[in-house]
Amino acid sequence: MRLLLPKHIYGGLGQNPFNPAMVGYVVLLISFPVQMTSWMPPIELQAVSYNFIDSLSIFFTGHTPSGLTLEDLRRSVDGITQATPLDSFKTGLLTHSIDEVLATPILQGGFAGMGWQWVNVAYLVGGVILLYKRIISWQIPVAMLTLLGVCSLISWGIDATRYSQPLLQLFSGATMLGAFFIATDPVSASTTPKGRLIYGAIIGLLVWIIRVYGGYPDAVAFSVLLANIAVPLIDSYTRPRVYGH
Repeated sequence: MRLLLPKHIYGGLGQNPFNPAMVGYVVLLISFPVQMTSWMPPIELQAVSYNFIDSLSIFFTGHTPSGLTLEDLRRSVDGITQATPLDSFKTGLLTHSIDEVLATPILQGGFAGMGWQWVNVAYLVGGVILLYKRIISWQIPVAMLTLLGVCSLISWGIDATRYSQPLLQLFSGATMLGAFFIATDPVSASTTPKGRLIYGAIIGLLVWIIRVYGGYPDAVAFSVLLANIAVPLIDSYTRPRVYGH
């Protein structure tokens, strides 16, 4: 599905207008939302440790071998949860104050949620290495992270009781993975230097909009695909003029 829909029907390698990995992910996310958004909490948050077989049973049957249902486990942090730090922040504000949300276990222990900031720091280091080796261009990740950070900073400055701080937006979810390893796909991204800046800025803006106002807490995949649609138009307006025309 990941290769057929976004790549082969458009002519194969080098002809795909959409990022194949993101198409595959979005198809699975829409088709199997529970399985794709469920995860086992970190060991520090578990009162009961589940083995691999128990985890599979929870994900695909909805209950544990001992008979506990998925809803039973969601009532506490002891079992399975669908809450990433971004999801916890987004849904927690519906019924709690921002101080109460930030005091929950998953949002403690770091500046972007327990353990999540280090995952993004690792991706950031990997992205810097790619830039240093000139494997990717700097325009897309810089534009994406800058606009996401600016939008987060402005909204947080306007109403800190409603919007998350910029560090949570930048170092949680798939932000750094998307900026350096997904959005920079050379086939589906813009091909001009100025176009890459616009393309990256569009992704950063869409990530912020969907995270704040949309139904999905992490929006990198949807943002990349929506920006892919705009690439032909971006390239047509940013392509350097041919000498003599």
